[in-house]
Amino acid sequence: PGSGARTKRRPGGCRCDGGPRGLLPAQDARYYSEECEVELRDPIRDYELYKETCQELQRLMAEIQELKSRGIKDNASEIDERRMQSCVHFMTLKKLNRLAHIRLKKGRDQTHEAKQKVDAYHLQLQNLLYEVMHLQKEITKCLEFKSKHEEIELVSLEEFYSEAPTEISRPDITLTEPHQQTLARLDWELEQRKRLAERYKECLTIKEKILKEIEVKKEYLSSLQPRLNSIMQASLPVQEYLFMPFDQAHKQYETARHLPPPLYVLFVQASAYGQACDKKLVVAIEGSVEEAKALYKPPEDSQDDESDSDVEEEQTTKRRRPTLGVQLDDKRKEMLKRHPLSVTVDLKCKDENVLHLTFYYLMNLNVMTVKTKVTTAVEMTTAVSAGRAECPLSRLGTRRRGCEQQQDGSRGCRRSLGAWRRCQKFRGCPRAPVLPPPAESSRPLPRSAWSLLAEHGVVPVSSECQHLFPTKIVSRLVKWTAIPFEDYAELPYTKDVLEAGLAEDTHLYYMALIERGTAKLQAAVVLNPGYSALPPIFSLCLNWKGERTGNNDDNIRAMESEVNVCYKELWGPKPGYQLLTNQLQRLCMVLDVYLETEPHDTSVEGPKEFPQEKMCLRLVRGPMRLKPFKFNYPQGFFSHR
Repeated sequence: PGSGARTKRRPGGCRCDGGPRGLLPAQDARYYSEECEVELRDPIRDYELYKETCQELQRLMAEIQELKSRGIKDNASEIDERRMQSCVHFMTLKKLNRLAHIRLKKGRDQTHEAKQKVDAYHLQLQNLLYEVMHLQKEITKCLEFKSKHEEIELVSLEEFYSEAPTEISRPDITLTEPHQQTLARLDWELEQRKRLAERYKECLTIKEKILKEIEVKKEYLSSLQPRLNSIMQASLPVQEYLFMPFDQAHKQYETARHLPPPLYVLFVQASAYGQACDKKLVVAIEGSVEEAKALYKPPEDSQDDESDSDVEEEQTTKRRRPTLGVQLDDKRKEMLKRHPLSVTVDLKCKDENVLHLTFYYLMNLNVMTVKTKVTTAVEMTTAVSAGRAECPLSRLGTRRRGCEQQQDGSRGCRRSLGAWRRCQKFRGCPRAPVLPPPAESSRPLPRSAWSLLAEHGVVPVSSECQHLFPTKIVSRLVKWTAIPFEDYAELPYTKDVLEAGLAEDTHLYYMALIERGTAKLQAAVVLNPGYSALPPIFSLCLNWKGERTGNNDDNIRAMESEVNVCYKELWGPKPGYQLLTNQLQRLCMVLDVYLETEPHDTSVEGPKEFPQEKMCLRLVRGPMRLKPFKFNYPQGFFSHR
């Protein structure tokens, strides 16, 4: 029956349960397409048809089974009829199956097309996001771009508009547009630099010309020196005949270059006096020049010194320890060590007697002593009853009051003190400071203070006190001189000390000058005879952009407090003889902090005069704007108290 059904099918189309035909639009009407039919059919009706067909098949199968179970021959025709109906229903199921597959394929194709569209849209979105990210990066680069002109320090706007010509400044445009204003300022900067470059070339040309002239003069002077030597050699007989030993005086002045400062001052003044007023005064230099030169030469090989020191240490360990008396004797010899060179002054009297004065310089004590000798006309060498007049430091440093109170040897003490003061006056110190009396209630000045009194300009700090100060201090002590009480009392910034009764006539008074750049700090110092149990008192006056004292500047008062009130931090090891030098070093330190924390004046061109090199937690604090003067070790920063 299936083949019969196929033979009976019309070629004009296909009908499924009375449904419309699906004809191809571009082909003959005899053919149809199931794809077109799928679009015309309703899927819900096909689904209902599928359910009805399945129910009919179940019913027919049940009837066929029932008829076969009866076994009656008459039922064969009925079974065939129901079988044919079942085949028709199977064909309907096949048709519905094909339509379902076609619908599934079309759904997949539509899903794939939609997915491709979504992928295309997503790709476009990613491209747009990438473009947005690229644009954002470019915007960030533009915003973070730093032009070279930002590193150039341009002139101020007032100076630019006052000095720049109108064709460069263009005030009608640049005053309203910042960009055009910056371009105009850069053009003016370029114009100025071109002028400076031309000026620089002109200066180089002038410099080369001057250098050539200097070279010509050097050649002339180098050729002149042999001629002068020959002239001096030829003039020796004339010098001897006229008693004008120029050559010998020149050699003496060459040797005088190696004298210590006190002996050099004495030599120059005595020589000048002899040439001007007393022809019988003879001044000469004695001693070893080579040893004097060796004093100022650094050691050539530190390794050899270390090896020698090791050998010496081994030898000293093998030897017996020296006694206390030997140690004191060695220390005394070291303290009284003389400079290799000395100055001799010979005074000829009318009776042909000659007074020989030999001046020595004690290097460790920084004092000058004199040794006298008299040669009579009859006896060539006769010692004077005075003998040696070289006094130890303990007698030289005794005050006149202490000498008058002594019962034994008071005249000798006065003579020694007078010789001491006259000797110091010869060395160039009109009012030489002396030490307090060696009593139990008073203490002498430290050895470092004597180096200060000699105006060396260096504040010595021992290794035990190095932690009190930073490694770099720019301010320097340039002057340390003794002053009388009257001069101290006349200073306007010492009235508070005088009114408090802390300055008396029996005290010692000094004036210190500390400098850094254009700033000069004057410190008037009162030294009590009870040093170092009683600390020195400092009164400060800073000359920088006006006169600043404790009366008109709170920070100057704070600097005075650092050395006067906080002096216990500066005592150092017992018995505290380093207090004075540590106070001076702290003054240098706080002056650095004061100057470095001052605000920069923007009206002044150029870099800051005192750049900040000290690390400070806060530059100022409180309504009085106090500066951080306290040094914190070992962190190395400054803070407020």
